[in-house]
Amino acid sequence: MNSRMYDHLTLISGRAHPKLSAEIAEYLGVTLATVDISDFPDSETHVKLNQNVRGRDVFLIQPTGPSANQNLMELLILVDTCMRASAERITAVIPYFGYARQDRKDKGRVPITAKLVANLLDTAGVDRVLTVDLHAAQIQGFFDLPVDHLYAAPILDNYFKSKQIPVDEMVIMSPDEGSIKRAMQHVENLGGSLAIVDKRRSSATDVRPANVIGGPIEGKCALIFDDMISTAGSIVGAATVARRLGAKKVFVGATHGVFAGPAVARLNEAPIDEIVVTDSLPCPVEGKIDRLKRVSIAPMVGEAIRRIHRNESVSFLFGDASRLD
Repeated sequence: MNSRMYDHLTLISGRAHPKLSAEIAEYLGVTLATVDISDFPDSETHVKLNQNVRGRDVFLIQPTGPSANQNLMELLILVDTCMRASAERITAVIPYFGYARQDRKDKGRVPITAKLVANLLDTAGVDRVLTVDLHAAQIQGFFDLPVDHLYAAPILDNYFKSKQIPVDEMVIMSPDEGSIKRAMQHVENLGGSLAIVDKRRSSATDVRPANVIGGPIEGKCALIFDDMISTAGSIVGAATVARRLGAKKVFVGATHGVFAGPAVARLNEAPIDEIVVTDSLPCPVEGKIDRLKRVSIAPMVGEAIRRIHRNESVSFLFGDASRLD
């Protein structure tokens, strides 16, 4: 790409996921800005930019996954640094938006932390947000600034298309009622039938599948999609149900691989043939989970940054991801 089109673009990476930041910079054909980020002995974060960002269009790349508090605070400090250094526009590129599951009051005397995070970013000086697969799309409404919400479904679908599973042998499974819309989008792109697992949650970490609606599943290849794999309770429950109902193969696809708590043990013991996640988060458990495959969102995010910088539409990215290859 012509580097002159990026004369006023600056990419800055936090410490949360430097590998993804480097891949995005490589896609754009630019160099990441040099920045010193360190921790004082009392654990406070210190940031020092080593180049001029006055009048620049700055993109700060920092998923706010584990450790969520540290990565979020580091992002806020980076925003404040760029704002005080007179950046013209600051876009927070948050491939994984932490606290997104705390998006409503489901009982008394609890916070809506996703809204709090939106307020913090706005107050710090963010001009717009670029993120991927929010847990609830309505979180965009928590912001009083533009939000570009990308979807990794085309990337995951492209991967499963390469397996050339016959449409009449494929069933797309939603692991719970909340993921039905996502599953239907995969059906539209991949074909196959739709099945929905009716799950029952007894605690924050214990989820039990109850019934299955739709199908049939017997003799089919079951593809189970979700926005994230955290403790893996929902995914493993759905995979177990699929096998019990006679699925000959079970594949899992998710955007965010959080892999918290008992996830590694659960996934290794589950009757799953392959687990596919994007690189929206670093993967400290890589090599510890059998049959794990990672696909890159760097071209999609890089193209979104290019289009935002040039004030072009990003709706191009909602189609076939192969156009970014």
